[in-house]
Amino acid sequence: MPESFATDSRTVRAALVRQFRRARQLGITSTMYDENAPTKDRKFVTALARGLEVLRAFQPGDGFLGNQEIARRTGLPKATVTRLTYTLTQLGYLTYSSRLERYQLGSGVLALGYATLANYGIRQVARPYMQVMADELDCAVSLGTRERLTMLYLESCRGSGAVTLRLDVGSRIPIATTAMGRVFLAALPEGERDYLMGHIKNRAGSEWHTLRRQLEEAFDHYHRYGYVKTVGEWERDVNSIGVPLVQAGNGDVFAFNCGGPSFLLPEERLESELAPRLKQLVADVQSALNRL
Repeated sequence: MPESFATDSRTVRAALVRQFRRARQLGITSTMYDENAPTKDRKFVTALARGLEVLRAFQPGDGFLGNQEIARRTGLPKATVTRLTYTLTQLGYLTYSSRLERYQLGSGVLALGYATLANYGIRQVARPYMQVMADELDCAVSLGTRERLTMLYLESCRGSGAVTLRLDVGSRIPIATTAMGRVFLAALPEGERDYLMGHIKNRAGSEWHTLRRQLEEAFDHYHRYGYVKTVGEWERDVNSIGVPLVQAGNGDVFAFNCGGPSFLLPEERLESELAPRLKQLVADVQSALNRL
């Protein structure tokens, strides 16, 4: 291998490791770069990966971001970010405000997002069942899948009077501390779960001992009762339950949850009322998918 290529590989790896560590320090849960990954993958396009990291830097509610903030969130050099944001703007994935001298996500990203959601047939099947449960129990019911170390909301339904967190399609919540995330992990094949647990351990740092115990208890609860519950573990005054759906044939895992303020959803109600209904909802959705 030429010396120049070896030097470039080491430089790229060092930059990506710095990016990973910086993002972890900032609490950016979308970063999943593996510090122990092979360093000589000629098929890996670093420029493309960096461009996608720029797009991932935008979170719901952010509005406009400047190059400096994007660089801080991604760990990339500002000069690199400047070139990437210019390119992404030319392609329609970002839009630029000359008045603010900042960027926001453009219609190109929106088009990709709608195309992705349209390909999740489970959304169309599940939504009527979710809305019925939300209306009858006056609660919020959501469907999600994994996006790195978060759970991404694919669908969300609320009852007309539901007082709950306003988490809509596209919202992301932690995978390790929420009922939706924990039940997703519990339903994964062991190898995939172990892989993600390794990343969660790296992310948790000194909190890993407590978090691992909570996760193991959640996995045991799922195998005993078919659902996972969190009582004030993600947010102090929020309780939730989660039930997974594993699609027949391809084995894709999705997770449903029902959650809200603890004064409306005390632990007793989670166990006696919401858990049986959510398990039945998942069974109904699974049956409907099998008929397609």
